[in-house]
Amino acid sequence: QVQLVESGGGLVQAGGSLRLSCAASGRAFSTAVMGWFRQAPGKEREFVSGISRSGGSTYYTDSVKGRFTISRDNAKNTVFLQMNSLKPEDSAVYYCALDRAFVVRSTVESYDYWGQGTQVTVSS
Repeated sequence: QVQLVESGGGLVQAGGSLRLSCAASGRAFSTAVMGWFRQAPGKEREFVSGISRSGGSTYYTDSVKGRFTISRDNAKNTVFLQMNSLKPEDSAVYYCALDRAFVVRSTVESYDYWGQGTQVTVSS
């Protein structure tokens, strides 16, 4: 069984930065794809970013390209999301997720385990 615990969310002004972390328990982390998703009130959960098992390949939704950076530390079973130049429309609950696939996928249904989420609020 895998448990994912996110941290690092909070309230920040537009243009500011936050760094989200997701710590995973269990042995599956280093052999799994990791993803970050977000869900704003009244909206569906959407893919934000994903990273391959080795960390060599990363993917971003268009709206965060150039502002967000995903990374992972397999020795510490942790994945990060560095968020810069934050905008009010980035406000949402952010979830990390683990997928036991070989490639990064962007659909919610592809991921096997989810964290509880961390709130990010960007004020204008």
